Amino acid sequence: MSSGREGFTFLIGFMALAGMQNDIPRNLIEIQAVGLVLLLMIGFLAVAWMILKKRSEQVEAELAKSRQLVRQRERERDLAQDELISHLHEEQKLATEKVQFEAQLNDYEKYAALAQLALGAAHEINNPLLGIQSHLELELKTQQNAEARVEIEQCLEGIRRISSTVRGLLDYTKPGPLLLSRIDLNRLVEETLHFLEHQPMLKGVCLRNDVPRDLPIIRADFNQISQVLMNVLLNAAQATPAGGRITVAADELISSSSVEIRVTDTGCGIPVDILSHVFDPFFTTKRGKGTGLGLTISRSYVRSHGGDIHIESHPQQGTTVYITLPVRQEVAPNEVEETEMVT
Repeated sequence: MSSGREGFTFLIGFMALAGMQNDIPRNLIEIQAVGLVLLLMIGFLAVAWMILKKRSEQVEAELAKSRQLVRQRERERDLAQDELISHLHEEQKLATEKVQFEAQLNDYEKYAALAQLALGAAHEINNPLLGIQSHLELELKTQQNAEARVEIEQCLEGIRRISSTVRGLLDYTKPGPLLLSRIDLNRLVEETLHFLEHQPMLKGVCLRNDVPRDLPIIRADFNQISQVLMNVLLNAAQATPAGGRITVAADELISSSSVEIRVTDTGCGIPVDILSHVFDPFFTTKRGKGTGLGLTISRSYVRSHGGDIHIESHPQQGTTVYITLPVRQEVAPNEVEETEMVT
């Protein structure tokens, strides 16, 4: 009985094994098919990757060319901008030089006209004035009538003003040679302020000398620089009311081997429409009191030293006059150099 069961079990196992052997070929085909599909997919992906890589390289090459082209265009743009800016600066420089040249030409025309006028006026006006002045002075000494004396004094004052105007014209149109000497600006300013502080127009006005004592000694024409300083200070005094202040300061400009003198007042200031004319000959706002030549002659003196003078002013705030002078002067053939210190 047990032998029959064992035989039956063996038969079933053999049949099952036979069935599995029949299924092996079909599974192998399926595996091979899947493998082939996978190989095809891998090949497709490899081809696609190679195509994409090549396309990516082409795109990168095109991008590199585009970037290079952009950089080239940017360089061209920058060069064009630089060229345009340089051209604009050149145009601005030419325009500025043109304005300066026209201003200089205008000054030269004024010089020529004033020179002719002054040379003729020196003989045609001064000589008769001297005779009239001498006669009036003799008349004043013998005149006892008070009213007549006042009239004679007024006439003499008018003659002096005419004579001063003619001298100013001569100084402006035909200045003499520079007499160079060594000048201590601190001492010059101190003595000039000391001389002016007792003038009636400066009563109640504070005068300050802020010029450094260690400022370099300059070589210049003492008489001309003194007159420039005096003219500027007198203008400041006439514009500054009692309680105001006039300050003279100076600094060394090492970069240009020069000194800058600044005369600042707290006066009424100069209106904008008048400021551009203050250096014009005969231009004055002091009716009946000024000749309009003080600043004109001052600028002529300063420029004859190779310096410059300009003014900044704000109405009701005050005015500052800037005077720039070189520390050293080259002695020209028509100039005389003095070695002693002048203060």
